[in-house]
Amino acid sequence: MTAVSQVAREDRRQELVRAAYSQIAERGFEGLRTREVAAGVGVNIATLHYYFPTKEALIRGVVEHAMGRFRTTLAPHGSPADQLRNHLRAVRKLLREEPGLGLVLGELNLRSARDPAIAGIMRQTYDAWHQTLRGLLRRAVKEGHLPPEIDTDEVAALVVAALTAMTLPTLSSSPRTDQALRQLERWLGVSTPRAKKGNGVPPASD
Repeated sequence: MTAVSQVAREDRRQELVRAAYSQIAERGFEGLRTREVAAGVGVNIATLHYYFPTKEALIRGVVEHAMGRFRTTLAPHGSPADQLRNHLRAVRKLLREEPGLGLVLGELNLRSARDPAIAGIMRQTYDAWHQTLRGLLRRAVKEGHLPPEIDTDEVAALVVAALTAMTLPTLSSSPRTDQALRQLERWLGVSTPRAKKGNGVPPASD
């Protein structure tokens, strides 16, 4: 397989993933139809099965795509404390700008309660996110940005839980979500006196 054909294959794969992602965002998980996903990209169902042999494989691709959007909020710039604060705020901004992301993750989380296969995919995804945050917190402790007595494993779990809750439609647009995020920043000791405009989180007010 040439480099060009590999790129074309990956492009087609991503087209199918984005089409499935859009269906879930618009219709919910129950509205996902693989034949319509294929038709939306201009291919037949056999071609879709070439890239994704099972519906579970397609869903895994959707989860990877969604979590890839979250990974864009983990920029490796600044101190660990800066990176953590920027991650919190960037996730909030991302969910405001891309409401479909919260809808998709919400649908998948709800479905995982009844579907062990999806539950396994989501668990692996959140475990990887947790490990990334735990590593960031450990570096923050090592560099003196956070107190040494904190349990980085428990704090990472708290941050993942808080940010995951923001994907719920009833919370994503609530002012209380901003309040909770500001309080989390203060508790972690990573808040700044004033937030810059456009970062998605209003300045902290005491």
